Amino acid sequence: MKSPRTSVMTLEILLTLALTLCIGIVQSSPVLDLEKLDKAPLSDLEQRAATIDQQLEQLAHLSMLSGVGAISYRSRPYSESKQTEWVQIELGQETPIDSIVLVPAIWRDTKAGFISNGFPVRFKLIAGVGKDNQGTVIASFDKEDNLLPRIAPLIIPCSTKASWLRLEVSELSPRRLDNRFNLEIAEILVFNGQENVALRKPVTALFNTPNERGARKRSYLVDGFLPYLMDAGRGSQSIAFISQTEKSNQASITIDLEKPYPLDRIHLHSADFSHTVPQASPAGFGTPERILVEGANQADFSDAITLVECIHKSIYDKGPIIIHRFPKKNCRYVRLTATQPFIFTEEGVSRHLIGFAEIEIFSNGINVAANKTPVAKLMTKQSTLRSLASLTDNSNLYGSLLPTRQWVEELALRHDLEKELPRIEAQIVSRYAKQKTQLGRLLWLVAILSVGIGFTILIGRMLRMRQASGIKERLAADLHDELGANLHTIGLLSDLSKKMIHTPEKLIKLLDRIRIFTERSGTAARHCTNMLEAKGICEDLVDEMTRSSRRLLTDLDYDIAFSGEDLLDTLTARRRIDLFLFFKESLTNVLRHSGATKVSILLIAEKNKIILTITDNGQGFEAGKDKIPASIRRRTRLLGACVDVEHPPKGGTRITLKLKIRQFRIRL
Repeated sequence: MKSPRTSVMTLEILLTLALTLCIGIVQSSPVLDLEKLDKAPLSDLEQRAATIDQQLEQLAHLSMLSGVGAISYRSRPYSESKQTEWVQIELGQETPIDSIVLVPAIWRDTKAGFISNGFPVRFKLIAGVGKDNQGTVIASFDKEDNLLPRIAPLIIPCSTKASWLRLEVSELSPRRLDNRFNLEIAEILVFNGQENVALRKPVTALFNTPNERGARKRSYLVDGFLPYLMDAGRGSQSIAFISQTEKSNQASITIDLEKPYPLDRIHLHSADFSHTVPQASPAGFGTPERILVEGANQADFSDAITLVECIHKSIYDKGPIIIHRFPKKNCRYVRLTATQPFIFTEEGVSRHLIGFAEIEIFSNGINVAANKTPVAKLMTKQSTLRSLASLTDNSNLYGSLLPTRQWVEELALRHDLEKELPRIEAQIVSRYAKQKTQLGRLLWLVAILSVGIGFTILIGRMLRMRQASGIKERLAADLHDELGANLHTIGLLSDLSKKMIHTPEKLIKLLDRIRIFTERSGTAARHCTNMLEAKGICEDLVDEMTRSSRRLLTDLDYDIAFSGEDLLDTLTARRRIDLFLFFKESLTNVLRHSGATKVSILLIAEKNKIILTITDNGQGFEAGKDKIPASIRRRTRLLGACVDVEHPPKGGTRITLKLKIRQFRIRL
């Protein structure tokens, strides 16, 4: 048959497990891992979804370019996907590289919308220097990387130096035209800081096709034209500048940079129009066929030098952003002259036009033309709707202009976030559905637990009654032990007294000792009788300990102190009794064996533990668990506590009892 103590512990364990199960059904807290969304906490998933929504609001939009223009590099087609193809960009001299961007060719699908066309499935990027044809692999990808589907740029961070870069493909994807396999890439950008060092560099391929024509050529791989419009999705909008020029003269636009700068790059943003279907104007509308870009430090351009000449032989030489790099020149003034203007014929009438959405002039990666005032020559008067100021206001029809590298990185990040968000949202919906089902189960479980708790309380009351009876019996046993020991001592002293009848001095001492033990036995009997008759046993532990100290330590110098005594009420009746009996037994040992004249008692009650320290200045005993008196060890074991014995430097003995208070304990 189980003891009351064992039964109580068993009930507590069962209830604790049941409550833990209830809490676990409602909420769990595994660590968030975006690769294992099914194990992430729901709160983390919701927070991640909200964060993605906020990020998407701040990122550039994937707005596709329409109209006619250069498309991409395209290899020959194959009937099998596992083929070797490569293209190589000759950078010229050894150049630091910190990022490579692959821009997919885009296909418009009537069902799926915009999708990539011919983007490789398995490939690697190899960088080399000089005549080293082997090079070093700086990145590699395969099917497991899940790069497809994608229409956004692929950003590949790296840190190397190279004079050439090779894209080497070992497995192709099907092109949408006829489902044959080929390699098709719209653009490769190679960045050193903000500079695209691959711009207009020579390109070779596995199979060099002579007399390339149309919208797909090797040179278009590095022409700087992307299949997107720069739609930052933020900032002020600006309408492009378009003007008619005088037919027989050369119109020009001059920008005063206000001080000399070392210039090395120019960006000409083609005039952009609203997204009408069909498009109202041809691609490159207003961009002259030939533009001479000059720099000078004198306002009259008497010291003019040619920075670059932009020649557009076909419509494929024009794009949304026409970028030209040139040797660094120190200039204050920049002039763009339409040596061969754009001719637009409408209803039999031809007009010479010049126009751009923005002109950016760079010095060490910074657009030094921003917000400078342009001056036009030989152009007709324009309305305020299309002012010259729009050429340098750092905005286009869709908002603010971004550095090329930042733009493509934002497009890539948008792709990744838009791919991640549906997975997270699907997981959130699934979690809520599961919670709804589990809530129904929880209600049933709560009902069952309520019935179980009712039975537990009933059984607990019965056990408390048995426990109180057991405590009284233990007190009676303690009384019996103490009185038995005292009476035995009195008997021994009486026998000695008979022998000392002829030595009065010694006889008086023995009689005094008999008197002391007689009074002690009477006091103990009265104290224990009062406890047995009380309705509550040790209900006020502080009061009981104080009275016992006063009774037992009357002849000694002692002090007793308490801290956090309110927490003692949370102890069960049995623990209070056991703690009191340990305290009483410790004082009895001090009186019987230590020979002490001074005793210090300190009881500290904290949230999770109780510490009782009793220090005396007596002769002490040898430290160590094996040397602790058996009565003290027995009381410690009943409490489920631990006890230490120390000898302070000033002498005596210090007994320290440490009792842990179990949390979530159901008190019976």
